[in-house]
Amino acid sequence: MRELDLQKEAFSEKEKRNIEILGILRRQGPISRSDISQEMGINIVSISNYIDDFIKCDLVYEKELDVSEGGRRPVLLDLNPRAGYAIGVGLNLMNMVGLLVDLRGNIITKTQIARPQASVKEISECLLEIVREILRRSKGYVENIKGIGVGIAGLINKKDGSIHWPQKMDHYYTYASVDLPLRGLMEKEFNLPALIENDATSACFGEHWFDLKENYKNVLYMFSGVGCGMIINGELYHGAQGYAGEVSVYNYKEQDLFSCDSAKPCFIKRWDLDLGIVQDVKKTLLAENKKAEEFFRVSSNNIESLDLKSIFNAARLKNPVALGSLEKAAKRLGIKIAYLVNLLNPQVVVIGGGFEESGEEFLNMVRSTVGDWAFRESTSNLRIIYSQLRENAAAMGAASLVLEKVFAQL
Repeated sequence: MRELDLQKEAFSEKEKRNIEILGILRRQGPISRSDISQEMGINIVSISNYIDDFIKCDLVYEKELDVSEGGRRPVLLDLNPRAGYAIGVGLNLMNMVGLLVDLRGNIITKTQIARPQASVKEISECLLEIVREILRRSKGYVENIKGIGVGIAGLINKKDGSIHWPQKMDHYYTYASVDLPLRGLMEKEFNLPALIENDATSACFGEHWFDLKENYKNVLYMFSGVGCGMIINGELYHGAQGYAGEVSVYNYKEQDLFSCDSAKPCFIKRWDLDLGIVQDVKKTLLAENKKAEEFFRVSSNNIESLDLKSIFNAARLKNPVALGSLEKAAKRLGIKIAYLVNLLNPQVVVIGGGFEESGEEFLNMVRSTVGDWAFRESTSNLRIIYSQLRENAAAMGAASLVLEKVFAQL
């Protein structure tokens, strides 16, 4: 295979067909040429021409014969998972995850660290360090690694791979640009092609590729409640310049005037990544000593070290402060999802970014809120589920975007 062009946005018809055939092999292999032909509705001669190219590139191999229903037994085909590997790195609420995966998406190596503080410099250095660690632990695979995918928050400039990071200053938000393009940093240090994608978009793609068994064509992935990845008509949706999926509006000049009494903070207003849960719990605990004592009996944290994970743990132990805060957050998130459901009418909404750790009561409250606020017609067959890839979603999605290029570019 030639060196990958990870910046190529649009696929040719031939490349789309490559992706579709190899996707069938990835999901259903071993499988015969005739079964692939039948599933795609394309004549077997055309399928065989593609398969012959894949075999020459060592992407596909032939294996034991299938059981015959009469005549010659058909040869089975399967994807060669060792034909290439990809590194994926992703950020979520709790941590930063790095993966090395094969062409089937099997995890070869995984490493993770606690989520760094939200400064551009620290996060970019942690991203580089986690790739270094993956490479240190993957000596036998280095020569066959095809590229690096990164799923990260912020607005991604597709042309140069730089990011604009949402940096909070006082009680306002501004966008601070990374000094050097992140893609350039990656490619210079590791001498591998790199792909930089928004975290919600990466996670949406990974979930769609690897864990949504049904053939969903319209998917929303809610990364916490601050970003949204979208599959529309079976394709990842980026928007005109690649900035689609930001589900809030903001004007610092009007910030203090922009408020909503119902579902506060307003569902189109910019939220903190944790939906404001930590701040809400802190406010209650500081105001009421008895509730604070009860909370810290079930949590090893103190008020200074209080974090989302400890609140999730306290909620699992039925602490009323934790449960009350999560219920309010679930309602706010549900209203935002209801708006998007009415707008886009998806088949499934996946909730991830870390909130898949918040428990079934949170998810049930989101579901009931969406049912209350969205049109009945839009929700009659809607599924709202937690991410199945969980903490790996953004990293797996970023790696799978690299794998898609492997599948396409022969």
